[in-house]
Amino acid sequence: MGLTKQYLRYVASAVFGVIGSQKANIAYVTLRGGEKGRYVAVAACEHVFIWDVRKGEKVLILQGQKHEVTFLCPSPDGIHIAVGYEDGAVRIFSLLNGESNVSFNGHKSAVTVIHYDGLGARLVTGSKDTDVIVWDIINECGLYRLRGHKDVITQALFLKDKNLLVTSSKDSFVKWWDLDTQHCFKTMVGHRSEVWGMVLLNQQNRLLTGSADSELRAWDINYLQEEKAEGEPKVKKGKTLLDDDNDEDNEEGVDESLEERILSCKKAGSILREARDRVVSLTADAKARVIACHGNDSVLELFTVLSEEEVQKKMTKKLKKAKKKAANLCQDQVSVEPRKNTKLCTQRCCKPQPMYEFPNSSCTSAPSPIRWVDCLSCAGGELKVALLLQNNTVETYSLRTSDKTPTANKTARLTLGGHRTDVRTLAFSSDNLAILSASGDTVKVWNRSFLAHVLWSLSVAFSHQSGKLQIFELASGSLLETVDAHDGALWSLCLAPDQRGIVTGSADKTVKFWEFELIKDQGTGQKRLTVKHTRTLQLEEDVLCVKFSPDHRLLAVSLLDCTVKIFYTDTLKFFLSLYGHKLPVLCLDISHDNTLIATGSADRNVKIWGLDFGDCHRSMFAHDDSIMFLQFVPKTHLFFTAGKDKKIKQWDADKFEHIQTLEGHHREVWCLTISPSGDHIVSSSHDKSLRLWERTREPIILEEEREMEREAEFEESMAKGDVPVVPGETQGEAAPAGKKTVETVKAAERIMEALELYKEEIRKMEEHKYACEHAGKEVETSSSNLSLSLSVFQPSRYVLDVIRKVRSSELEVSLLVLPFPYVPELLKLFNSYIQQGLEVELVCRCLFFLLKIHFGQISSNQMLLSVIDELRVNTLSKVREIRDVMGFNSAALQFLQREIESKEDVMFFAEATGRLVEKKRKRRKRERAILTIA
Repeated sequence: MGLTKQYLRYVASAVFGVIGSQKANIAYVTLRGGEKGRYVAVAACEHVFIWDVRKGEKVLILQGQKHEVTFLCPSPDGIHIAVGYEDGAVRIFSLLNGESNVSFNGHKSAVTVIHYDGLGARLVTGSKDTDVIVWDIINECGLYRLRGHKDVITQALFLKDKNLLVTSSKDSFVKWWDLDTQHCFKTMVGHRSEVWGMVLLNQQNRLLTGSADSELRAWDINYLQEEKAEGEPKVKKGKTLLDDDNDEDNEEGVDESLEERILSCKKAGSILREARDRVVSLTADAKARVIACHGNDSVLELFTVLSEEEVQKKMTKKLKKAKKKAANLCQDQVSVEPRKNTKLCTQRCCKPQPMYEFPNSSCTSAPSPIRWVDCLSCAGGELKVALLLQNNTVETYSLRTSDKTPTANKTARLTLGGHRTDVRTLAFSSDNLAILSASGDTVKVWNRSFLAHVLWSLSVAFSHQSGKLQIFELASGSLLETVDAHDGALWSLCLAPDQRGIVTGSADKTVKFWEFELIKDQGTGQKRLTVKHTRTLQLEEDVLCVKFSPDHRLLAVSLLDCTVKIFYTDTLKFFLSLYGHKLPVLCLDISHDNTLIATGSADRNVKIWGLDFGDCHRSMFAHDDSIMFLQFVPKTHLFFTAGKDKKIKQWDADKFEHIQTLEGHHREVWCLTISPSGDHIVSSSHDKSLRLWERTREPIILEEEREMEREAEFEESMAKGDVPVVPGETQGEAAPAGKKTVETVKAAERIMEALELYKEEIRKMEEHKYACEHAGKEVETSSSNLSLSLSVFQPSRYVLDVIRKVRSSELEVSLLVLPFPYVPELLKLFNSYIQQGLEVELVCRCLFFLLKIHFGQISSNQMLLSVIDELRVNTLSKVREIRDVMGFNSAALQFLQREIESKEDVMFFAEATGRLVEKKRKRRKRERAILTIA
C-alpha cells in the first residue's frame, strides 16, 4: 500500500543551554586520575552532566531516557553514582565509562533521596510516594519496602556498624528502623513542622535535624544494647499510681517501652540560624566536621563541628573566665554571702552551652538564591563548597575552617553554557548553522554543530518591559543604540520580508514600522546601523503578536480582545477580522504561499483560516494548556505548535491531522524556531534547556503513531498502579520492593511461553519415544523448535535460560505476575535444577518466593506434597554442599594470607592503605626539606 503523503520523523538530537536543573542536588565526584574537588555532578533534565569546574567544560554525560533526574548520590568508593528519576526509577552509572548496568524500579513517584551504606553494598531510596526501599546492589534486587511515613521522604541515612536506618519526612516525624526485623521501633515527634534535612555527627552519637523554622535541633543518641552488654541488663519498672505523669525522662514525648532496648534519642539543644525560613538543604562533609545549611535565600551558613578535645579546651577557658568574673563580683558585694552560694553562682555562670560545639564558621552570600549545596573536606583543613543556584549557575568556593575568621573565596563560576533566565526568543541563521537565543539579560549565539561552544555572549537584544529597542553588533558584541520605541511593554517584533525594516507591537495599543538605515557615528566616524520610525498603526486593544505575510502584502495583528486583525501593509487599511477564539491569541503564522494563517490561543485550540476570505477551515484542540508558539515549516503547509503542557506537536494544515508529538521538555515550552531548510528545530523551555530536534529519513505512518501513543498511555497507567500485594497478608510496615511494570509483565509472559514450549517438547519427545519403542528402533533425540535446539536438546535448560535473562531487580514481581497453574511445573523443574547443581542460588531465590506467595495453594495440593518434600531434601543437601565448598575456599585463602604475611612481614588489607599514606607523607616531608635547603 503506497503512502498518499509522506511525513518524516523528527527526533531529539541534543540538549544544551542548561548547566544544572533545579530539581536535583549537586554532588562532588572523582574521576579516574582526577583531582579531588575538581569535578561536580549536576542534573540536566533527564541527563547528568559531569563538569570540570576548573576548565568550565563538560567531561562526561550520563545519558538518561525520558524522565527528569531528581537526586544524585556518589558511591563511597567514588566509582559509581546512583541517579533517581521522576518516575521512581533508580539507575547506577559507572563514572569510568558513563554506562549504566544496574537499575531498580520500585517507587511510584519521584525519588527524593538516595544514600549508600558504609560499604557501598546497599542503597536506600525515599520517594514522594512516602515509601522507603532498601536495595541490594550486589545481587541487583530489592530487599524490602518500609512503610510508615505519611508524606514525602526528605532524608534516609544508614548507621555504620549497626543494621539501623533513620528517615525523616514532611510529616514532621523522624523514624528509626531495625533492618533485621524490618519494622519501625522508634518515632521522634519533637518537631512541629516538616523535617527537611538531617545529618549524623560525632561518630553517629548525635543527630542534627532541620525543620521549617530557624532552629537546627540536636538529639543525643545512646545505643542501649551496648550499655547492657557491658553491665547488667536494665529492668523496666512498671508504672504505678504514685508515678508522676510528667516524668523528666518522658518530657520529649517519647514512649519509654520496648523500643528503648535498642537506643534512646533525646533532645540536646539547638542551633539558631540567621535565616528565618525553612531549611532547604542540610548536608555535611564525609567526615562530618562541617555542616552546610541554607534556606530559600542566597546565604549559605557553615558550622564547624568540634571534637571532644576541642570542646573541652574551650569549656576550660570559659570556666576560668567565669570563675574570675564570679570572684570579682563576690569581692564587690557589700554583704558577704556564704561560700556555698558562691559556688552555685559560679556553676551557673560556667554551665556549658549544649550546642557550643557548633560555632558558626562562615556565611557565604551567592548572587542568586541557593538551591542545593555540597561540601568536601580536603587536605590541610581546606573546605570546598559547590553551590547550584536557581539562575542556572554553578559556583564553587574554598575556605579554611582552621582560621579564626574563615573567608570564602570564589574559585569557579559556570555561566557560559546557559542563560540565567528563561529563553523567550529563538532564531536560525540563513545558512542553518547558527542559533540565536535571547533571554531577559543575555543573547547567545550557538554553533549548531558544536552546541556546547558559545560563539558570542552579548547583552539584551530588546527589552519587553521597558518598551525599548536595542541594537547590537555581533562582531564586537557592543551595544550600538537604544531606542525608546513604545510607552508600554514590547510584546512582539517581526522582520520585514524584504529585510529592510521591522515592525513592533506593544501594550500601548500601537504597531510601529521601522526602517534600517546607515548613519555616521560621531564618536568613531564610521557608519553604523540604526532604525528610523516611519509609520504608526493605532489600535483599540493591546497588541500581543504581529506578523508579515511572506509577500509583504498583509500584516496580521493579534489583539487582547481575542481577535486577529489583518491590514494591508502599504495603506494600513483594514482587510479582515478573524474571531472565534475564546481567549487571546498568543501566536500566529502565515504559510509560505500566503493562502493560510494559523493561530494558537490560550484557549488551547489551533484554528486554520483562509487568508483570502478569512473563513475558518478547521478548529483543533491542540494542547492541554496555553499554546505559546506556532510556526510553519518553510515551503510546506506543515506547522509546529509549542504549549505549556511541555509538548511540541506537528500538524498538517491541509488534512487537519496531528502528525507527531515531540516530548522531552519537563516544563512549559516558551518558543521554537525552524531552520530555513526545515531539517532542524530548536525549542526553549522553563526548565532552562534548549533542545535540538533533527528531521530523519524515517517515514511516519499515522496509524502506527496512534498505536504507539496508546501503548505509552497504557505503560504510564500501569506505572501509576498499585504495588502487588501478597495474597492473604495485610499491608504492614514491610512489603516487597518491586512494582508491576510493562517489563515485569513481559518477563512473566516469556516465562509462561518457555513453560508452554517445554511442555510441548516433552510431549513430542514422549510420542517419539513411544513410536520408536513400538517400531523397535533406537530412540533418537529430536527437537522441533530452533530456540530449544540451541539448548543442546534439553527443553528444561531453555526454561532456566529464560529465567536467568530476567533482570534481577524485576524477578520477584515477574514471578508474582505468573499465574498459579504454571507454578507446579516450575517447581518440578526447580527440583531437577537443584539435583544437577544448575544456578542453585537463583533457583533457591525463585523457589522461596513462590513458596511464600502461593503457600496456601501449594500446601493444599496433595500432588505437590511429594515434590515439596523432595525439594526440601535436595535443597538442604545442595546448599550444605555449596556452603562447605565456600568455607573450605575461605579457610584456604586465610591460610595463604597468614603464610604470606609471615614471610613478607606485611599485613594484608589492614596496613596496606595506612602504609601507603605514611609513605606519601614522608615523601612530602622529604620534598619540603629539600626545598628548604635549596
